[in-house]
Amino acid sequence: MQDYYAASLARTSFTLVLLGIAGAMALALGVIGIYGVIAYVVSQRKRELGIRSALGARPPQLQRMFLRQGLTLTAVGLVIGVVAAAALGRWMSSLLFGVSPFDLATYAAALGVTTVAAALASYVPARRAATIDPIETLRAE
Repeated sequence: MQDYYAASLARTSFTLVLLGIAGAMALALGVIGIYGVIAYVVSQRKRELGIRSALGARPPQLQRMFLRQGLTLTAVGLVIGVVAAAALGRWMSSLLFGVSPFDLATYAAALGVTTVAAALASYVPARRAATIDPIETLRAE
């Protein structure tokens, strides 16, 4: 009987593994995308950062500026994702075992992991922006 039960769940388990892999890849692509966008913005605004730093902006202020930008992009994506998940939740309810389509703990965990990943992806370019030397930046122009 155990073999029949395992065989009946094999297809569903395979589907869930594939969905998990797709979710992990989506998270990785999102982190890479946020990192790339923030790093590009930092490189484009290098002169502005040099001027801000020369006028007295402290490195934590510069870091916060780019972290805020990355987290704003993340917030927009999270809102779109929650709406899409709520809309598709009923459609995929046959794949959810022991979890309702609108489980708050699952949504909170997904939002938390995504926010932390995006904050880490934004932190590296923000830290680089805070260490820009204003003299070298202005001299290069």
